[in-house]
Amino acid sequence: MFDISRGNISNQKELITDSLGISFIAQNDDNNGFVDIVKPHNHKQFKGNSLIVGRQTGIVYYQEKDFITTDGVLVLTAKNDFLKNKHIGLAIASSLNKKMYSFGYNNTVSAEKLNKVKIQLPIKNGKIDFEFMESFIAELEAEHIAKLETYLLATGLKNYNLTAEEQQVLNDFEKMQFESFNVIDVFNVKNTKNILSRDIIENSGKTPYLCASAENNAVSSYISFDEKQLDKGNCVFIGGKTFVVTYQEKDFYSNDSHNLVLYLKNAEYRSKLNQLYLATCINKSLGHKYSWGDSISNRKIQTDKVSLPTENKQPNYAIMETFISAIQKLIIKDVVLYVDRK
Repeated sequence: MFDISRGNISNQKELITDSLGISFIAQNDDNNGFVDIVKPHNHKQFKGNSLIVGRQTGIVYYQEKDFITTDGVLVLTAKNDFLKNKHIGLAIASSLNKKMYSFGYNNTVSAEKLNKVKIQLPIKNGKIDFEFMESFIAELEAEHIAKLETYLLATGLKNYNLTAEEQQVLNDFEKMQFESFNVIDVFNVKNTKNILSRDIIENSGKTPYLCASAENNAVSSYISFDEKQLDKGNCVFIGGKTFVVTYQEKDFYSNDSHNLVLYLKNAEYRSKLNQLYLATCINKSLGHKYSWGDSISNRKIQTDKVSLPTENKQPNYAIMETFISAIQKLIIKDVVLYVDRK
């Protein structure tokens, strides 16, 4: 089905960023392999409507636009021009990904090995049914876009236009005054309760079960358990052994009593946006001190300080909320525009 070739970039550091250049693709495990827009120089260029395979990761991505890539990437160019659009490309990439589980750093992909891989595709009248693949992926895309549209409307995130106040806060950010405060003067600090993973049934309920992981906002699963073991939400949560800092909106269960919860003493400003800002301040102020080998504790945090924006020597909670609101709009803007285009 494909002609297989290989990228020719061996030293990525030689690439020069250029917004008018060409996409540079590597064997990353995220962002569809995209790294940056760079000057093409004399590197081999590949046409869009191709698939790429990371030689050491075994991950397959569809590439819609022209690109250059590293010698760690194999490029699959369709024979007979059957790969006509993104939907067909995504369907075939998904099918091929399912067959790449045996490849990785200990078994790198080569053109010879890849030529022996067989994939499963839908057929009609004895021929590959490209029309079905195209319509099926288009239907999936439409379904996800509809869900995203509903979410944006329900959460009020559809509006991405900055207010004058939000724009001003962004403009003044570099001039913002910060001062250090004792953590225990700003927060009430408590240890969480302790529910061992062996005692829960994963996905048995709707209450978050937290661990010290940096992924998924520290949520390991959603469970049903004894409500007496709940910790109150609307707080900053610190994974005790890893120093992962998150904001937790809902009540939750915790996997370890070494984890800490920080409840803002000034209840008037205990909003989600404020505490997202505060979680970042805690992380920036204390992250350099704590690690797996030297973990935080309730005893240690009693003498720690956190740097916060101030006004008249007091934490400026109003500006924190406005700033996060502005950042949220900047981030969501591209999502909203994408949904509107679709």
